[in-house]
Amino acid sequence: MTHLLFLPGAGGAAEFWHPLGALLPAQYDRTFLNWPGLGHEAHRPGFDSLEALTAHAAAHLRSNTVVVAQSMGGIFALRLALLYPQMVTKLVLTAASGGIDVMRFGAGDCRPAYRAEYPNAAPWITAARADHTAEIGSIAQPALLLWGDADTISPVAVGQHLASLLPKAELQVIAGGDHGFAQERAAEIAPAVLTFLQK
Repeated sequence: MTHLLFLPGAGGAAEFWHPLGALLPAQYDRTFLNWPGLGHEAHRPGFDSLEALTAHAAAHLRSNTVVVAQSMGGIFALRLALLYPQMVTKLVLTAASGGIDVMRFGAGDCRPAYRAEYPNAAPWITAARADHTAEIGSIAQPALLLWGDADTISPVAVGQHLASLLPKAELQVIAGGDHGFAQERAAEIAPAVLTFLQK
């Protein structure tokens, strides 16, 4: 059975992916992760770095896992694909940073707004950085990239750049989609995700 591992962005809430998960057929097993200490999620000891969150996600991998990730979750999706290619079979990335410098592609600095919305989020998250540009080209798994053309946090140019780096990527642009389109417009993207899963 195909296992879908859903990773949220820096908001940290597993619920972000519930609308899409509910629209996919029952044949897919699902795991919805949260990020302890991020957004409004409760803090837990030891969850204090990108490496700790990578380990948290890796502990939930199974054979034949498709990693579905939004925004910052894309960093962990790429790390899992690189570290566990025998378990991760495909990637679905929505409005993701993907471990590249998004500000190079016109992204605004979302950290002040994040801190204002989530004042109790772990301090380390707004200082953390990851750059996987040099490694992305070695990711052999097929990837579906979904981007909104009204997203100022991860502009379409970021998706286009990732599509140029990933050997087996397809990019679809959602007209009028902002950074949260994967949750807000789940019914619109569900057919594209299902088609990709069935390939």
